[in-house]
Amino acid sequence: MKASKRIASVGPAFAVVALLLASAPATAEVGINIGVLTCKTIKGTRSNFLIHSSVEMNCTFTTPSGAEKYRAKSGIAIGIDLNWNRVEEISFAVLSGAIEAGIGKYALAGRYYGGKASVTAGVGAGAAGLIGGGSKNFSLQPLGLETSTGLGLSGGLGYLDLAPDPSAK
Repeated sequence: MKASKRIASVGPAFAVVALLLASAPATAEVGINIGVLTCKTIKGTRSNFLIHSSVEMNCTFTTPSGAEKYRAKSGIAIGIDLNWNRVEEISFAVLSGAIEAGIGKYALAGRYYGGKASVTAGVGAGAAGLIGGGSKNFSLQPLGLETSTGLGLSGGLGYLDLAPDPSAK
């Protein structure tokens, strides 16, 4: 893909981030969060219904200035999900424009949607690209890479709902 096409494909996302930052109250800590979000499944929380699935996850957002913990629910909203005894870990590179930026502000809390696919036979791999956010942010997780164990195949419209982990505060 030519550089101009790559820039054009992320241009609208950065325009929304700029609009969010411009509309922030003057007293807010406006900024950009850059880091890595890593999520691991919680055993025994997976539910599969052929075209819809969900699993609870523990997530950590790590930046050079620290880390914060999130609880998440992830899965396939529309598509196919045929997974058994699957344990997964997915890591996203994060670029987030937030009205309240910084560790401890839980600026990534929100709902994210995008494409998701994986294949597992003993060990496996997958990928996801998500975009979304909450009332205080807009985030772009351009590519998440997943490792997994178990047996399964999934693909479709994926989702990730992030909330601050109440046990980590």
